[in-house]
Amino acid sequence: MTTANTTGPAALTRGARAEATVDLAALRDNLAALRARTGGPAVMAVVKADAYGHGAVRCAREAVAAGIDWLGTATPEEALALRAAGIGPDQARVLCWLWTPDGPWRQALRAAVDISVSGLWALDELLAAVRETGVPGRVHLKADTGLGRNGCQPHDWPDLVAAALRAQAEGLIEVVGIWSHFAAADEPGHPSIQAQLDSFAEALAFAERSGARPEVRHLANSPATLLLPQSHYDLVRPGLAMYGLSPVPDVGGPADFGLRPVMSLTARLALVKTVPGGHGVSYGHHYTTPGPTTLGLVPVGYADGVPRHASNTGPVQIGGTWYRVAGRVAMDQFVVDLGGDLPEVGEEVLLFGPGERGEPTAEDWGRACGTLSYEIITRIGGRVPRRYVGGAAE
Repeated sequence: MTTANTTGPAALTRGARAEATVDLAALRDNLAALRARTGGPAVMAVVKADAYGHGAVRCAREAVAAGIDWLGTATPEEALALRAAGIGPDQARVLCWLWTPDGPWRQALRAAVDISVSGLWALDELLAAVRETGVPGRVHLKADTGLGRNGCQPHDWPDLVAAALRAQAEGLIEVVGIWSHFAAADEPGHPSIQAQLDSFAEALAFAERSGARPEVRHLANSPATLLLPQSHYDLVRPGLAMYGLSPVPDVGGPADFGLRPVMSLTARLALVKTVPGGHGVSYGHHYTTPGPTTLGLVPVGYADGVPRHASNTGPVQIGGTWYRVAGRVAMDQFVVDLGGDLPEVGEEVLLFGPGERGEPTAEDWGRACGTLSYEIITRIGGRVPRRYVGGAAE
Protein backbone atom coordinates (compact mmCIF):
# COMPACT_ATOMS: atom_id res chain seq x y z
CA MET A 1 0.00 0.00 0.00
CA THR A 2 1.14 3.56 -0.75
CA THR A 3 -0.29 6.40 1.28
CA ALA A 4 -0.77 9.90 -0.11
CA ASN A 5 -1.23 13.12 1.80
CA THR A 6 -4.45 14.06 0.03
CA THR A 7 -7.81 12.54 -0.59
CA GLY A 8 -8.23 12.53 -4.36
CA PRO A 9 -10.11 14.48 -7.02
CA ALA A 10 -13.45 16.19 -7.00
CA ALA A 11 -16.41 14.10 -5.90
CA LEU A 12 -18.24 11.77 -8.22
CA THR A 13 -21.61 12.88 -9.45
CA ARG A 14 -24.19 11.78 -6.89
CA GLY A 15 -25.41 8.25 -7.60
CA ALA A 16 -22.76 7.53 -10.22
CA ARG A 17 -21.29 4.03 -10.28
CA ALA A 18 -18.23 5.29 -12.11
CA GLU A 19 -17.22 8.39 -14.03
CA ALA A 20 -14.45 9.66 -16.28
CA THR A 21 -13.77 13.32 -15.57
CA VAL A 22 -12.34 15.22 -18.54
CA ASP A 23 -10.54 18.46 -17.66
CA LEU A 24 -10.98 20.67 -20.70
CA ALA A 25 -8.88 23.44 -19.17
CA ALA A 26 -5.98 20.98 -19.03
CA LEU A 27 -6.62 20.12 -22.68
CA ARG A 28 -6.36 23.78 -23.66
CA ASP A 29 -3.23 24.21 -21.58
CA ASN A 30 -1.65 21.20 -23.27
CA LEU A 31 -2.39 22.58 -26.72
CA ALA A 32 -0.89 25.91 -25.70
CA ALA A 33 2.22 24.14 -24.39
CA LEU A 34 2.60 22.20 -27.63
CA ARG A 35 2.19 25.33 -29.74
CA ALA A 36 4.77 27.12 -27.64
CA ARG A 37 7.16 24.19 -27.98
CA THR A 38 6.92 23.97 -31.76
CA GLY A 39 6.78 27.67 -32.57
CA GLY A 40 5.89 28.20 -36.21
CA PRO A 41 4.23 24.98 -37.38
CA ALA A 42 0.47 24.62 -37.11
CA VAL A 43 -0.93 22.05 -34.67
CA MET A 44 -3.40 19.35 -35.66
CA ALA A 45 -5.50 18.15 -32.72
CA VAL A 46 -5.84 14.42 -33.26
CA VAL A 47 -9.31 13.38 -32.09
CA LYS A 48 -9.50 9.88 -33.55
CA ALA A 49 -10.82 7.01 -31.41
CA ASP A 50 -13.32 9.36 -29.72
CA ALA A 51 -10.44 11.69 -28.84
CA TYR A 52 -8.52 8.83 -27.23
CA GLY A 53 -11.58 8.08 -25.13
CA HIS A 54 -12.12 11.67 -24.00
CA GLY A 55 -15.03 12.51 -26.33
CA ALA A 56 -14.26 13.65 -29.87
CA VAL A 57 -16.84 16.37 -30.34
CA ARG A 58 -16.24 18.06 -26.98
CA CYS A 59 -12.47 17.92 -27.36
CA ALA A 60 -12.59 19.10 -30.97
CA ARG A 61 -14.76 22.07 -30.01
CA GLU A 62 -12.38 22.91 -27.20
CA ALA A 63 -9.41 22.72 -29.54
CA VAL A 64 -11.12 25.02 -32.05
CA ALA A 65 -11.96 27.46 -29.25
CA ALA A 66 -8.26 27.40 -28.34
CA GLY A 67 -7.33 28.49 -31.86
CA ILE A 68 -6.50 25.11 -33.39
CA ASP A 69 -7.62 24.96 -37.03
CA TRP A 70 -6.69 21.37 -37.96
CA LEU A 71 -8.37 18.22 -36.62
CA GLY A 72 -7.21 14.66 -37.30
CA THR A 73 -9.40 11.57 -37.56
CA ALA A 74 -8.76 7.98 -38.59
CA THR A 75 -12.09 6.88 -40.07
CA PRO A 76 -14.45 8.76 -42.38
CA GLU A 77 -17.25 8.27 -39.86
CA GLU A 78 -15.21 10.14 -37.25
CA ALA A 79 -14.62 13.02 -39.63
CA LEU A 80 -18.26 13.21 -40.71
CA ALA A 81 -19.40 13.18 -37.07
CA LEU A 82 -17.39 16.33 -36.41
CA ARG A 83 -18.98 18.08 -39.36
CA ALA A 84 -22.44 16.87 -38.30
CA ALA A 85 -21.79 18.36 -34.86
CA GLY A 86 -21.41 21.77 -36.45
CA ILE A 87 -17.63 22.08 -36.74
CA GLY A 88 -17.53 23.60 -40.21
CA PRO A 89 -14.64 24.08 -42.66
CA ASP A 90 -14.57 27.76 -41.71
CA GLN A 91 -13.58 26.64 -38.20
CA ALA A 92 -11.19 23.77 -38.88
CA ARG A 93 -9.87 21.54 -41.61
CA VAL A 94 -10.57 17.87 -40.83
CA LEU A 95 -8.20 15.22 -42.21
CA CYS A 96 -9.28 11.58 -42.49
CA TRP A 97 -6.63 8.96 -43.30
CA LEU A 98 -8.01 5.42 -42.98
CA TRP A 99 -10.05 4.58 -46.07
CA THR A 100 -11.33 1.27 -47.41
CA PRO A 101 -12.95 0.45 -50.76
CA ASP A 102 -16.48 1.79 -51.28
CA GLY A 103 -16.03 4.27 -48.45
CA PRO A 104 -18.19 7.39 -48.03
CA TRP A 105 -16.15 9.47 -50.48
CA ARG A 106 -19.13 11.50 -51.65
CA GLN A 107 -20.24 12.42 -48.15
CA ALA A 108 -16.69 13.39 -47.26
CA LEU A 109 -16.38 15.64 -50.30
CA ARG A 110 -19.67 17.37 -49.54
CA ALA A 111 -18.56 17.85 -45.93
CA ALA A 112 -15.25 19.40 -47.01
CA VAL A 113 -13.17 16.68 -45.37
CA ASP A 114 -9.51 16.48 -46.38
CA ILE A 115 -8.76 12.99 -47.69
CA SER A 116 -5.53 11.01 -47.37
CA VAL A 117 -4.58 8.88 -50.37
CA SER A 118 -1.99 6.09 -50.14
CA GLY A 119 -2.59 4.22 -53.39
CA LEU A 120 -4.00 4.43 -56.88
CA TRP A 121 -7.14 2.46 -55.95
CA ALA A 122 -8.09 5.16 -53.44
CA LEU A 123 -7.37 7.95 -55.88
CA ASP A 124 -9.53 6.25 -58.51
CA GLU A 125 -12.47 5.88 -56.10
CA LEU A 126 -12.09 9.47 -54.96
CA LEU A 127 -12.01 10.78 -58.52
CA ALA A 128 -15.17 8.87 -59.36
CA ALA A 129 -16.87 10.56 -56.41
CA VAL A 130 -15.55 13.97 -57.47
CA ARG A 131 -16.98 13.53 -60.96
CA GLU A 132 -20.32 12.44 -59.54
CA THR A 133 -20.65 15.23 -56.98
CA GLY A 134 -18.86 18.01 -58.81
CA VAL A 135 -16.99 18.80 -55.57
CA PRO A 136 -13.19 18.94 -55.94
CA GLY A 137 -11.21 16.96 -53.37
CA ARG A 138 -8.54 18.19 -51.00
CA VAL A 139 -5.93 15.43 -50.97
CA HIS A 140 -2.98 14.58 -48.73
CA LEU A 141 -0.65 12.06 -50.38
CA LYS A 142 0.82 9.70 -47.79
CA ALA A 143 4.25 8.16 -48.27
CA ASP A 144 5.33 4.97 -46.52
CA THR A 145 8.73 6.09 -45.29
CA GLY A 146 9.38 2.96 -43.25
CA LEU A 147 6.45 2.26 -40.95
CA GLY A 148 5.21 -0.44 -43.32
CA ARG A 149 1.59 0.28 -42.54
CA ASN A 150 -0.53 2.76 -44.52
CA GLY A 151 1.17 4.91 -47.13
CA CYS A 152 2.63 4.52 -50.61
CA GLN A 153 5.89 2.59 -51.03
CA PRO A 154 8.81 4.46 -52.65
CA HIS A 155 8.69 2.33 -55.81
CA ASP A 156 5.00 3.25 -56.32
CA TRP A 157 5.35 6.90 -55.29
CA PRO A 158 6.16 8.32 -58.77
CA ASP A 159 3.01 6.78 -60.25
CA LEU A 160 0.79 8.04 -57.43
CA VAL A 161 2.24 11.55 -57.56
CA ALA A 162 1.89 11.67 -61.35
CA ALA A 163 -1.72 10.48 -61.26
CA ALA A 164 -2.64 12.95 -58.52
CA LEU A 165 -1.05 15.86 -60.36
CA ARG A 166 -2.88 14.92 -63.57
CA ALA A 167 -6.14 14.98 -61.64
CA GLN A 168 -5.15 18.32 -60.15
CA ALA A 169 -4.47 19.73 -63.62
CA GLU A 170 -8.00 18.66 -64.59
CA GLY A 171 -9.40 20.58 -61.62
CA LEU A 172 -10.65 17.44 -59.90
CA ILE A 173 -8.49 17.61 -56.79
CA GLU A 174 -5.93 19.81 -55.08
CA VAL A 175 -2.88 18.16 -53.56
CA VAL A 176 -2.82 20.13 -50.31
CA GLY A 177 -0.63 17.83 -48.22
CA ILE A 178 2.33 15.45 -48.34
CA TRP A 179 2.75 13.38 -45.20
CA SER A 180 3.97 10.26 -43.44
CA HIS A 181 4.15 8.68 -39.98
CA PHE A 182 6.99 7.52 -37.75
CA ALA A 183 7.53 3.95 -36.60
CA ALA A 184 9.74 4.58 -33.56
CA ALA A 185 9.90 8.28 -32.74
CA ASP A 186 9.22 7.26 -29.14
CA GLU A 187 12.61 5.48 -29.04
CA PRO A 188 15.26 8.22 -29.20
CA GLY A 189 18.23 7.12 -31.27
CA HIS A 190 16.36 4.36 -33.08
CA PRO A 191 17.96 3.98 -36.54
CA SER A 192 14.57 4.11 -38.27
CA ILE A 193 14.11 7.75 -37.24
CA GLN A 194 16.84 9.20 -39.44
CA ALA A 195 15.99 6.73 -42.19
CA GLN A 196 12.40 7.97 -42.21
CA LEU A 197 13.43 11.62 -42.07
CA ASP A 198 15.59 11.01 -45.15
CA SER A 199 12.90 9.01 -46.94
CA PHE A 200 10.28 11.68 -46.31
CA ALA A 201 12.62 14.41 -47.57
CA GLU A 202 13.15 12.39 -50.75
CA ALA A 203 9.43 11.75 -51.26
CA LEU A 204 8.66 15.41 -50.69
CA ALA A 205 11.43 16.60 -53.01
CA PHE A 206 10.20 14.28 -55.77
CA ALA A 207 6.62 15.51 -55.42
CA GLU A 208 7.72 19.14 -55.50
CA ARG A 209 9.99 18.57 -58.52
CA SER A 210 6.98 17.01 -60.21
CA GLY A 211 4.95 20.16 -59.61
CA ALA A 212 3.25 19.62 -56.26
CA ARG A 213 2.93 22.72 -54.08
CA PRO A 214 1.44 21.35 -50.85
CA GLU A 215 -0.16 23.66 -48.33
CA VAL A 216 1.17 21.48 -45.49
CA ARG A 217 3.96 18.94 -45.16
CA HIS A 218 3.60 16.87 -42.00
CA LEU A 219 5.40 13.99 -40.32
CA ALA A 220 5.54 14.60 -36.56
CA ASN A 221 3.36 12.61 -34.16
CA SER A 222 3.41 13.23 -30.38
CA PRO A 223 6.94 11.96 -29.63
CA ALA A 224 8.35 13.70 -32.68
CA THR A 225 6.53 16.90 -31.74
CA LEU A 226 8.28 16.79 -28.36
CA LEU A 227 11.72 15.49 -29.37
CA LEU A 228 12.40 15.98 -33.11
CA PRO A 229 12.13 19.61 -34.22
CA GLN A 230 13.63 18.68 -37.61
CA SER A 231 10.42 16.72 -38.30
CA HIS A 232 8.01 19.57 -37.66
CA TYR A 233 7.72 21.00 -41.18
CA ASP A 234 4.42 22.95 -41.55
CA LEU A 235 2.17 20.95 -39.22
CA VAL A 236 2.54 18.64 -36.22
CA ARG A 237 -0.01 16.01 -35.19
CA PRO A 238 0.00 15.48 -31.42
CA GLY A 239 -2.36 12.79 -30.19
CA LEU A 240 -1.43 11.39 -26.78
CA ALA A 241 0.45 14.55 -25.78
CA MET A 242 -2.66 16.64 -26.38
CA TYR A 243 -4.37 14.62 -23.65
CA GLY A 244 -1.52 15.30 -21.24
CA LEU A 245 0.29 11.96 -21.27
CA SER A 246 3.91 11.47 -22.19
CA PRO A 247 4.56 9.35 -25.29
CA VAL A 248 8.16 8.98 -24.11
CA PRO A 249 7.87 8.15 -20.39
CA ASP A 250 11.47 6.94 -20.24
CA VAL A 251 12.58 10.42 -21.34
CA GLY A 252 10.19 12.48 -19.24
CA GLY A 253 6.77 12.54 -17.66
CA PRO A 254 3.97 14.94 -18.57
CA ALA A 255 5.19 17.72 -16.29
CA ASP A 256 8.62 17.64 -17.94
CA PHE A 257 6.95 18.72 -21.18
CA GLY A 258 4.51 21.18 -19.60
CA LEU A 259 1.56 18.78 -19.94
CA ARG A 260 -1.24 17.75 -17.57
CA PRO A 261 -3.27 14.53 -17.91
CA VAL A 262 -6.81 15.37 -18.94
CA MET A 263 -8.76 12.29 -17.80
CA SER A 264 -9.42 10.89 -14.32
CA LEU A 265 -11.31 7.64 -13.80
CA THR A 266 -13.22 7.20 -10.56
CA ALA A 267 -15.63 4.57 -9.23
CA ARG A 268 -17.45 4.04 -5.96
CA LEU A 269 -16.98 1.16 -3.50
CA ALA A 270 -20.00 -1.13 -3.77
CA LEU A 271 -19.18 -3.44 -0.85
CA VAL A 272 -16.69 -3.81 2.00
CA LYS A 273 -16.50 -7.09 3.92
CA THR A 274 -14.29 -9.03 6.27
CA VAL A 275 -13.01 -12.44 5.15
CA PRO A 276 -10.76 -15.09 6.73
CA GLY A 277 -7.29 -16.04 5.58
CA GLY A 278 -7.10 -18.52 2.74
CA HIS A 279 -10.22 -17.13 1.06
CA GLY A 280 -10.23 -17.26 -2.75
CA VAL A 281 -11.02 -14.06 -4.58
CA SER A 282 -12.72 -13.77 -7.98
CA TYR A 283 -12.72 -16.24 -10.89
CA GLY A 284 -10.22 -19.07 -10.73
CA HIS A 285 -9.02 -18.07 -7.26
CA HIS A 286 -5.84 -16.56 -8.70
CA TYR A 287 -5.62 -14.60 -5.48
CA THR A 288 -6.04 -16.07 -2.02
CA THR A 289 -6.05 -13.87 1.07
CA PRO A 290 -2.83 -14.35 3.05
CA GLY A 291 -4.65 -13.85 6.36
CA PRO A 292 -7.82 -12.31 7.81
CA THR A 293 -8.48 -9.12 5.86
CA THR A 294 -11.09 -6.85 4.32
CA LEU A 295 -12.09 -6.82 0.67
CA GLY A 296 -13.55 -3.93 -1.31
CA LEU A 297 -15.70 -4.39 -4.39
CA VAL A 298 -15.17 -1.90 -7.22
CA PRO A 299 -18.08 -1.95 -9.71
CA VAL A 300 -16.16 -1.58 -12.98
CA GLY A 301 -14.62 -4.30 -15.10
CA TYR A 302 -13.36 -5.14 -18.53
CA ALA A 303 -16.73 -4.20 -20.08
CA ASP A 304 -15.93 -0.68 -18.86
CA GLY A 305 -12.39 -0.81 -20.23
CA VAL A 306 -10.48 -1.97 -17.13
CA PRO A 307 -7.89 -4.34 -18.63
CA ARG A 308 -8.19 -7.98 -17.64
CA HIS A 309 -4.38 -7.90 -17.56
CA ALA A 310 -4.76 -5.67 -14.49
CA SER A 311 -5.63 -8.80 -12.50
CA ASN A 312 -3.51 -8.84 -9.32
CA THR A 313 -1.60 -5.75 -10.51
CA GLY A 314 -3.80 -2.69 -11.22
CA PRO A 315 -3.38 0.13 -8.69
CA VAL A 316 -6.18 2.20 -7.15
CA GLN A 317 -6.34 4.88 -4.47
CA ILE A 318 -8.99 4.88 -1.74
CA GLY A 319 -8.92 7.51 0.96
CA GLY A 320 -5.35 8.48 0.07
CA THR A 321 -4.03 4.91 0.22
CA TRP A 322 -2.95 2.74 -2.70
CA TYR A 323 -4.24 -0.80 -3.10
CA ARG A 324 -3.90 -3.40 -5.84
CA VAL A 325 -6.50 -5.41 -7.72
CA ALA A 326 -6.88 -8.77 -5.96
CA GLY A 327 -7.70 -11.64 -8.31
CA ARG A 328 -9.18 -11.56 -11.76
CA VAL A 329 -10.79 -8.46 -13.22
CA ALA A 330 -14.31 -9.57 -14.20
CA MET A 331 -16.65 -8.11 -16.79
CA ASP A 332 -18.35 -5.68 -14.41
CA GLN A 333 -16.27 -5.57 -11.24
CA PHE A 334 -13.02 -6.27 -9.47
CA VAL A 335 -11.87 -6.66 -5.88
CA VAL A 336 -9.10 -5.01 -3.88
CA ASP A 337 -7.55 -6.40 -0.71
CA LEU A 338 -7.89 -3.58 1.81
CA GLY A 339 -5.55 -5.22 4.30
CA GLY A 340 -7.95 -4.75 7.21
CA ASP A 341 -8.83 -1.14 6.41
CA LEU A 342 -12.54 -0.33 6.58
CA PRO A 343 -13.47 2.48 4.19
CA GLU A 344 -17.15 3.26 3.92
CA VAL A 345 -19.30 1.71 1.22
CA GLY A 346 -19.72 4.44 -1.38
CA GLU A 347 -16.24 5.88 -0.86
CA GLU A 348 -14.49 6.94 -4.03
CA VAL A 349 -12.00 4.67 -5.74
CA LEU A 350 -9.60 6.58 -7.97
CA LEU A 351 -8.24 4.30 -10.67
CA PHE A 352 -6.12 6.94 -12.36
CA GLY A 353 -5.75 10.68 -12.64
CA PRO A 354 -3.09 13.35 -13.16
CA GLY A 355 -1.03 12.04 -10.22
CA GLU A 356 -0.94 15.44 -8.57
CA ARG A 357 -2.62 14.07 -5.42
CA GLY A 358 -0.53 10.94 -5.22
CA GLU A 359 -3.05 8.84 -7.15
CA PRO A 360 -2.11 6.29 -9.83
CA THR A 361 -1.78 7.58 -13.38
CA ALA A 362 -2.66 6.02 -16.71
CA GLU A 363 1.07 5.40 -17.12
CA ASP A 364 1.06 3.43 -13.83
CA TRP A 365 -1.79 1.33 -15.18
CA GLY A 366 0.02 0.81 -18.47
CA ARG A 367 3.12 -0.44 -16.70
CA ALA A 368 1.06 -2.68 -14.40
CA CYS A 369 -0.69 -4.25 -17.40
CA GLY A 370 2.33 -4.50 -19.69
CA THR A 371 0.86 -2.04 -22.17
CA LEU A 372 0.84 1.67 -23.04
CA SER A 373 -1.02 4.56 -21.47
CA TYR A 374 -2.58 5.03 -24.94
CA GLU A 375 -4.49 1.77 -24.51
CA ILE A 376 -5.58 2.53 -20.96
CA ILE A 377 -7.35 5.78 -21.82
CA THR A 378 -8.78 4.78 -25.21
CA ARG A 379 -10.41 1.60 -23.92
CA ILE A 380 -12.62 3.27 -21.29
CA GLY A 381 -16.04 2.22 -22.55
CA GLY A 382 -19.36 3.84 -23.20
CA ARG A 383 -20.87 2.55 -19.94
CA VAL A 384 -18.67 5.05 -18.12
CA PRO A 385 -20.18 8.54 -18.44
CA ARG A 386 -17.85 11.45 -19.18
CA ARG A 387 -18.12 14.53 -16.99
CA TYR A 388 -16.59 17.64 -18.54
CA VAL A 389 -15.11 20.39 -16.39
CA GLY A 390 -13.28 23.60 -17.23
CA GLY A 391 -14.76 24.02 -20.70
CA ALA A 392 -14.49 27.25 -22.65
CA ALA A 393 -16.11 26.25 -25.95
CA GLU A 394 -19.72 26.27 -24.73
